[in-house]
Amino acid sequence: MNFKILNINKKYNFFENYFKSFGLGGILADKNFYKRSINEMNVKSAYEPELDDLYLLHNYIIKYKRMTVLEFGTGWSTLVMANAVKYNINKYFKNIKNLRLNNAGQIHTIDNEKKWNKVTKAKTKQYSKHVKIHYSEAKMDIFNGRICTSFKSLPKINPDFIYLDGPDQFNINGNQNGINLNHNDLMPMSCDILKIENFLKPGTIIVVDGRAANSRFLKVNFQRGWKYGYNKINDQHVFYLNEKPLGKLNQKQLNFYFKKK
Repeated sequence: MNFKILNINKKYNFFENYFKSFGLGGILADKNFYKRSINEMNVKSAYEPELDDLYLLHNYIIKYKRMTVLEFGTGWSTLVMANAVKYNINKYFKNIKNLRLNNAGQIHTIDNEKKWNKVTKAKTKQYSKHVKIHYSEAKMDIFNGRICTSFKSLPKINPDFIYLDGPDQFNINGNQNGINLNHNDLMPMSCDILKIENFLKPGTIIVVDGRAANSRFLKVNFQRGWKYGYNKINDQHVFYLNEKPLGKLNQKQLNFYFKKK
């Protein structure tokens, strides 16, 4: 299948026109967002939307006709991806009736901070039919003998697009061998995707926002046929599950994802 990693290097006016064309002009309205410094651990204000990253997420979902999104962390990305899955379900509903996509048109976002879940719920109110917000404790964990973190519970779905941008490393419960990530010199190290890797279907796309160490941890611990690439321009790590179809239904899904318009 012809999967390619996307990148973008455009000026503000390009993103302004693009998001307005999809009814997402609201993310451009307030330009007074908070920027966290390198050594600042706990932040009470919303971050500035990174328009290039949001554009790429929107494009991955629309270009490759993604129908079910799992997001780790929550924020502007939830709003933008909700818009994209709504666009897809409205456009392709008839095409997926005979596919095994029981959560089509949904984005399931999981976070360990109730405050931001509440903010996201208000922000995505117009997409309430498509957005499912989950809260879960995030805890220190062990995967394959390595110290990492995981959510205590995950949504019961099988996504075809995963976005990893959470949880916040400074809100992780417990410790492993005396280690907790609540330290400026440590970094996010989630293992949730590794735990569900065996359920994911060929054709699944994973996008990681920065988090280079976590991306390398995933890469060396994945056991299946992932195609990996790094978008240096926008600092995104991208994985594509490049395996033979599991069967006829999975083959039909792949045909749907990559069939030219």
